[in-house]
Amino acid sequence: MLIICKQSAHLTDTIKHCKTIKQVHQVHAQVITRGLLSLFPTSSLLLTTLLHSFTSLLPPPPPPSSSLHHPLSLHYATTIFNIIRNPSTFCFNTIIRAHTLLSFPLNALLFFTQMRRLSLPPDAHTFPFALKACAQLRSLSVTCAFHCQSFKFGFSADVFVVNCLIRAYSVMGCIHDAYQVFDESSYRDVVSYNALIDGFVKTGETERARELFEEMPMRDSVSWGTILAGYAKMNQFKEAIELFDQMVGLEICPDNIALVSALSACAQLGELEKGKTIHNFIEQKGIKKDAFLSTGLVDLYAKCGCIETAMEIFESSHEKALFTWNAMLTGLAMHGHCQLLLDYFSRMVKNGVQPDGVTFLAVLVGCSHAGLIDEARLLFEEMEGIYGVPRELKHYGCMVDLLGRAGLIREAMKMIEDMPMGGDLFVWGGLLGGCRIHGDVEIAEEAAERVMEISPKDGGVYSILANIYANAERWDDLGKMRRLRDCMRVKKNAGCSLIQLDGVIHEFVAGDSLHPRTEEIYLALNGIGQHQLEAL
Repeated sequence: MLIICKQSAHLTDTIKHCKTIKQVHQVHAQVITRGLLSLFPTSSLLLTTLLHSFTSLLPPPPPPSSSLHHPLSLHYATTIFNIIRNPSTFCFNTIIRAHTLLSFPLNALLFFTQMRRLSLPPDAHTFPFALKACAQLRSLSVTCAFHCQSFKFGFSADVFVVNCLIRAYSVMGCIHDAYQVFDESSYRDVVSYNALIDGFVKTGETERARELFEEMPMRDSVSWGTILAGYAKMNQFKEAIELFDQMVGLEICPDNIALVSALSACAQLGELEKGKTIHNFIEQKGIKKDAFLSTGLVDLYAKCGCIETAMEIFESSHEKALFTWNAMLTGLAMHGHCQLLLDYFSRMVKNGVQPDGVTFLAVLVGCSHAGLIDEARLLFEEMEGIYGVPRELKHYGCMVDLLGRAGLIREAMKMIEDMPMGGDLFVWGGLLGGCRIHGDVEIAEEAAERVMEISPKDGGVYSILANIYANAERWDDLGKMRRLRDCMRVKKNAGCSLIQLDGVIHEFVAGDSLHPRTEEIYLALNGIGQHQLEAL
């Protein structure tokens, strides 16, 4: 018996020092071959240690396409758990944590139920694991039930439980419940603030998030990154850049979330020089460019007109996720490089990356700009048939726009009629644009009527239909359209363009003269026009 106890103690110590799952399996084999599983309580201690070591070595879940080993891992862990005699609260915590970590929240909560049926009391570690499972499950009623359980067992004031409750309520959009938990708590740390700020950001309440951010007694890089992401999400790009500058000025090293948010803001504003500054900061600090950061850089340079630089960054990126490919494809579509776009799409598929709706939107837009009708038709058919990507309104809109530009008005109309959903402003607007180019008055009237139903205050549709009537010399209809426009008191949105020069963004709106150098600009334009006339 003494020899068996020594063997058991030795194997228990060995299990604790395992560095890989393979090593855990090897020790488990030793436990079985030495007949130690038949001895209680020795077997219970060994299996509990084995279960804890194994689950501690489980990696976080990768993308769904490569997560096939997770059910096998959980099956192994569950098998060990099921042969433990009289499992303790620690054992249940371990198995609940494993299922939560690998995103099997329902199973995790079922183990909690099993634990309570055995009259085992939960401890301070049980509720954080269970509440994380509630957040993954996104069930408000279940979360409320566990909130009540935390009160019942006296853990509602535990800072870890409080933080998990705030997060669980936040991810379900119950931000007021999350704030109430935060407000009633006597123990708050930086994680508490970050969880609530993230909740406000996700519900679009960036002002509340900023107020809370300013109240924080201590901030970390997650705090800054979360509020920056909120500004970027709500299209408050100037505020995002200002906050990023403040962060760097305080010598706080931004994390990748903050960097990606700042790059996104620069891309949307056309702030190429500011984006280059952030890029230089990344290089100088030696920050590892993961898939998100690489995507942010590709998106920045593509949207700011530097498609060659975007391609260089894409090619040099070691991590290319689906969204990285999509950013590159979208950039190529914007710049009209359709053949290159199709080549990159083929590379993407050959590399085993499954395209999604964004991918096909980029490719269809590129085909529309280049007038590649046959290629677009083929890709549109293959979306659902070969790639399993459902067609959405935006994909139909691209096809209608492409067919309309090519003069295939009847085919475009037939596509709209066969759509499984009603057309939106983009779909009918695309058809109307094709009618304007090719003078199809009959279909133009129907398309314009649909656009007016969707957006009666849109002045552009009245102008387009008026031009179609004028080109067809239907003067009576032209007069009716102008009177209708005046009656509806609609205004066409003024055109606007931006250009950056020496780090300063200049904005020009059609019909205004607010720019301080308007006279010089028009003088130069008149000179260019005169030069063109003389050349003729």
